[in-house]
Amino acid sequence: MEAILFYVFAAGVLGASAQVVLRRNPIYGAVSLVGAFFFLAGIYLLLSAPLIAILQVMIYAGAVMVLFVFVIMLLNLKEEELGEPKWTFWKGAGLVAVIAGTGILVWKALGPAYPGAPAIDNAVRMAGTGFGGVKAVGRTLYLASVLPFEVTSLLLLVAIVAAVVVAKGKI
Repeated sequence: MEAILFYVFAAGVLGASAQVVLRRNPIYGAVSLVGAFFFLAGIYLLLSAPLIAILQVMIYAGAVMVLFVFVIMLLNLKEEELGEPKWTFWKGAGLVAVIAGTGILVWKALGPAYPGAPAIDNAVRMAGTGFGGVKAVGRTLYLASVLPFEVTSLLLLVAIVAAVVVAKGKI
């Protein structure tokens, strides 16, 4: 049952991610990204990391995406400003990546990972170490990943300020 749920969540992530890349309207892309975040949270639950799943939903699907949607609405893009629908290299590359990801997913689902070898459940093995718990996540975030955490915060701030400056010229 767990393997079936994993493949359902993985297919959902691939489908929602494809919609993020292929949609012309940025609001539809943002809503698709929220869907991808929810499917990722399901995968985290399967990995026995409930705290990371909750943080994925609360922080990314909640706060960050509300912020992105606010910035998109602040820009107030009209349909004519989006331009004519065209098939670009990046859309083709995104489609190829989605097809390749789906192919790999199907290939791994149909064939055994290591024929004859016993299956090892890493989630059960890591549960004894506190994997996915508050203490382990806090230790990793604030001791081992302080610089990337702060750089990400600064990048989000710069992107928001840039969107406000661009929107201010239109007001």
